[in-house]
Amino acid sequence: MPQTAATATLSREADHTDAASVPQGLWRRCKRWALPVLGIVVLGLLLSHAHKVDWAGAWHALQRYPLWLLLGVLALSTASHALYGCFDLLGRLHTRHKLAAWRTWAIAVTSYAFNLNLGSLVGGVAMRARLYARAGLDEATVAQIVGLSLVTNWLGYGLLAGGLFAAGAIDPPRQAHLGVVAFRAIGVLMIALAIGYVIACGVARGKRWTLRGRSVQLPSARLALLQISLSACNWALMGAAMYLLLGQKVPYATTLSVLMAASIVGVFTPIPAGLGVLEAVYLALLSGSVRQGTLMGAVLAYRALYYLLPLGGGVLLYLMLERHASSHPAAAEAG
Repeated sequence: MPQTAATATLSREADHTDAASVPQGLWRRCKRWALPVLGIVVLGLLLSHAHKVDWAGAWHALQRYPLWLLLGVLALSTASHALYGCFDLLGRLHTRHKLAAWRTWAIAVTSYAFNLNLGSLVGGVAMRARLYARAGLDEATVAQIVGLSLVTNWLGYGLLAGGLFAAGAIDPPRQAHLGVVAFRAIGVLMIALAIGYVIACGVARGKRWTLRGRSVQLPSARLALLQISLSACNWALMGAAMYLLLGQKVPYATTLSVLMAASIVGVFTPIPAGLGVLEAVYLALLSGSVRQGTLMGAVLAYRALYYLLPLGGGVLLYLMLERHASSHPAAAEAG
């Protein structure tokens, strides 16, 4: 009887192992097709939106600028993208995962380039999820990294935009049906939220909460200050790039304010790369200060130097990361 019981137990364990191996085997087979399918989807999205870009207008706008200025704007754009890559390094510090710093940074830069041109679902979420999964990170850790990156981006936005709006750097557009006082009050509220976040991180240090079955912990106050500092510098670099392209004809504070207003409109407008959004916001807020031709030339040049050229670099980084993932086992690096 004991022998029979042991045999039955072994049989049940074997059945359990076989059942568990089915989804694992299915996942291994699916992974073979994941890269080609993702590549086809990305290529399709690129082609579907390529015709919406005024390539001729962008080219003529670039031709009107001196080379030194274009190189300066490209340097600012490159610095901005590189700085954004540090957002995920903050997530690495917070989650304490073991993935190499260079690879973490490269994944963030790649996803940012795709995010700007193809939308947050493709770049900010899908691209990050795939590359981090290929590197061996679990879903909970990836979710924390992506969440912290999003918070970092909007913390700096809130502090800078809140200060500019509260100071009256720009007046609200007529289409917003919002008074000057209300607009400035929103700016004050944005500053308060950014400061409140830092305070909350200091007060809740070490505490954990369970959200949808996952453990969540706020970063330290020191890390929160780093989040705000890096993000604010990133937005300032973006504003500086547009300031140069406008020929310094518009005050820097106003240029940055309009860029931030266009960015928040782009978030609520589900159009990849914000096609048409930047142009519409700049026309609405600066048409009285700058000639339309100059304004559109600056926006098109900005789109080419900040969106399109970095996408080429993002594609190269993506291919490099995929090749590295194929030649280096995930468990060995991320574990």
